[in-house]
Formats: sequence, C-alpha cells, structure tokens
Amino acid sequence: MNLKIVALVSGVYDLLLAVPMLLFPVATAAIFGAPTPSPVLNAQLNGVFTLSLAAGYFWSAQDVEARRGYLWVAGPLAKLLGASLFVLDHFLRGSPASFLLFAASDGVLGLLTLALLLKRP
Repeated sequence: MNLKIVALVSGVYDLLLAVPMLLFPVATAAIFGAPTPSPVLNAQLNGVFTLSLAAGYFWSAQDVEARRGYLWVAGPLAKLLGASLFVLDHFLRGSPASFLLFAASDGVLGLLTLALLLKRP
C-alpha cells in the first residue's frame, strides 16, 4: 500500500458519495435511514464538499510527495474528524446505525493516510 493508492481510493470513495448527495439528496438520505434533509441545499452542499475532497485526492495522487499538505488536511484532519463526529452523533443523538459505516470507512482511510504520511520515503 502506498500513498498514491490511498489517495486514489479516497478520491473514488468521496466521488461515489458526492454524486448521489448532489443529484439525489432526498433519496440518498432515505437509503441511509436519515431524515429528509431540510433544506435540501444542506445535503447538496455536503455533496459539494465531498466532491471537492475527491478532486483534491485525484490531484494529489498525481504527485503525492509535492502535495502531502493536502493529504494531511483531507486524510487525517477531515476523515478522522468526520469519523469521530459520526460516532459521537450516533451515540449522543441517535443518528442511524448506517452512519457508523461512514465512521468506519472514513476512519480506515484517515488512519491509512496518516500512517503513510508519517512514513517518509
């Protein structure tokens, strides 16, 4: 496993989340057992954020050594903080159990990115 592969996997992962949130926000919320977003714009803005992360991952994958800074922000910061918030929201506010899948996938990608960033070539 290397940083370029993790960046590409993270980009695909975020792209697969972004498109449904942008194009089908109500249906996407329903699939994951979440309430209908109100306003729908909030879900679509989450899609824009996730699409931006995906674009950054694809950009970073082209030259991971030169773009390590982006990978620190998108991987350990955004993914691990997001995973933590999913877990906290589930246990403190009763968000759907499906959100724990996001916590697990974001957490794994964030930890992999962190480990590879800490391991200098």
